[in-house]
Amino acid sequence: MTPLGPVGWIDLLDILFVAVFVYQIMLLIKGAIAIRLLIGLVGLSFIYILSHLYGLRTLDWILSSFFNGIILILIVVFQHDIRRALSAMGRSGFFREQADGVSLLVEELVTSAELLSGKKIGALIVIEREMEVDNYLEVGTEIDAKVSSEIIMSIFLPYSPIHDGAVIIRQGKLTMAGCFLPLSRNPDLSKTLGTRHRAAIGLSEVTDAVVLVVSEETGAISVAHGGRINRGIDQNALRKMLKRLIHLKQKRWYLP
Repeated sequence: MTPLGPVGWIDLLDILFVAVFVYQIMLLIKGAIAIRLLIGLVGLSFIYILSHLYGLRTLDWILSSFFNGIILILIVVFQHDIRRALSAMGRSGFFREQADGVSLLVEELVTSAELLSGKKIGALIVIEREMEVDNYLEVGTEIDAKVSSEIIMSIFLPYSPIHDGAVIIRQGKLTMAGCFLPLSRNPDLSKTLGTRHRAAIGLSEVTDAVVLVVSEETGAISVAHGGRINRGIDQNALRKMLKRLIHLKQKRWYLP
């Protein structure tokens, strides 16, 4: 074995570039789908090592060809996230924190939830984070409006033509309404959960979105995130939860 020479500054720079690259890739691969994909890649890597060690030539060749094109595969799978990240890097104020904007958004959402809950008006509010949700939506009416409790209330009133569905909040603005979300197929979910709650969980299983739900039957407020749902949340708990889930991920949205 050839002994390793001294590590120079070029080697350190090389390691630094690789570390930054890997870190940025890890920032991109978020959400339940990305996690499952990452676990799958680790499993395939383990199988590839075994096939190489035990001389399973056909399997070794197939997996070797797969891993030779893994970068291209990741680019195709995460093209939307990569495009969004590159676009954000080109905007001024990318690294600035805009906590005030997030706080205003949270307050409007909390007020909306309380008003809807008090009147027992069912609602689904999707707050998009790093992952785009467009690929998982059906129907929907495009809108372009500032997030306010008045607008959200008017959308979900029973006589509104777009009340039966979800609204989408993207980059701090209301962008779509009347959207239908994928229902969760998790067999372990409680049978008491209605369509709205299953839709909220379903979207949170495949994206990193935060989904706010107001029950039409009971007026109870729930929040779905990461494939799980927190039910019966009061006003203070809702405020804290939304600030924790949104603030850390979306500071760069709110540019002056």
